[in-house]
Amino acid sequence: MTYENSGLTLVTDEVSPGAIRWRSPSNIALVKYWGKHGDQLPQNASVSFTLDSAATDTTLHYQARERLGDGIDLTLYFEGEERQDFGARTRTFFQRLLPVYPFLRQLSFRVDTQNSFPHSAGIASSASGMSALALCLVSLEEALFEPLPDREAFLTKASYLARLGSGSASRSVYGSAAVWGKTDACSGSSDEHAVSVADILHPVFQTYHDDILLVSRSEKSVSSRAGHGLMEQNPYAPPRYAQANRRVAEMLGVLKEGDTEKFGQILESEALTLHALMMSSQPYYTLIEPNTLHVIQRLQQYRSETGHPVHFTLDAGPNVHLLYPDSVAEPVKGFIREHLLPYCEDRLYLADRVGKGPQQLEVNTTTLAR
Repeated sequence: MTYENSGLTLVTDEVSPGAIRWRSPSNIALVKYWGKHGDQLPQNASVSFTLDSAATDTTLHYQARERLGDGIDLTLYFEGEERQDFGARTRTFFQRLLPVYPFLRQLSFRVDTQNSFPHSAGIASSASGMSALALCLVSLEEALFEPLPDREAFLTKASYLARLGSGSASRSVYGSAAVWGKTDACSGSSDEHAVSVADILHPVFQTYHDDILLVSRSEKSVSSRAGHGLMEQNPYAPPRYAQANRRVAEMLGVLKEGDTEKFGQILESEALTLHALMMSSQPYYTLIEPNTLHVIQRLQQYRSETGHPVHFTLDAGPNVHLLYPDSVAEPVKGFIREHLLPYCEDRLYLADRVGKGPQQLEVNTTTLAR
């Protein structure tokens, strides 16, 4: 699958200016992917929950380009301010998509984007941002050419495009839960795009909470891109990939059965395994901070005392995600406010939960006036 199509070119005199807007959420990986090969392909399959509140709102403005060039004509505004660094990354992403969408060099673009969460909050903004942009592009294809056969084809193509910008973004185009990476445990799974597994979720997981404790909002010392690259020489990489693929099958069974205890065991082991891989890389590095460990230890004590099935996971950073069923939301939130906020920078945390996926929105006319 490449989606390459040299026929998707325009008669620019017939193109009227327009804009397309999507809101797409971030996601939290339950079974992690760490290490990739080829063109943004994962070394192992992964499973994620799609979030609800933590999302990126992106408007893609387009018009016929006055003078055709080899590159991409694009400017990007993040939260109202032009960002040349983000714009450069987005132009690189569009350039990669030219074999799929050759018409991209025939148009001028302005991207207006904003997050519902602090950019430095340790939430996967690349997942929400790149998935929102990919959804805008597939909608643009349909506006300029012909509709895709159905909703599934639309989302599959958006997931494929999003993956080329950020691997985890491939999962964000689907609501509830998704799998990315080829695995015998999931029909239709692929390394090239994610697939939805929302239909297997036990009711207890359909309303699961994910509260994100902001232990630190500082920039990471090692980027995720660099971290993936270091897996190429990591001596534990091969057994890790095998372990992750086994855990994908286990996690899918857990999500179907509604076993919150087994869910937590896999979830927490995956978080610690991810950071163990960082600490065993050459050169090694650590992203966990002292307050990360304080939160984990305090959580373990609380769980032992109450029996509430609240468990943690970590992304590639120090911030802690607490996942738990809706049935214990009231006491858990009280515990967070009373006992865990002292470990958070500025006493901040973000309350989120499993969400329904991206939404196409009406274009905000105030951005058109800029």
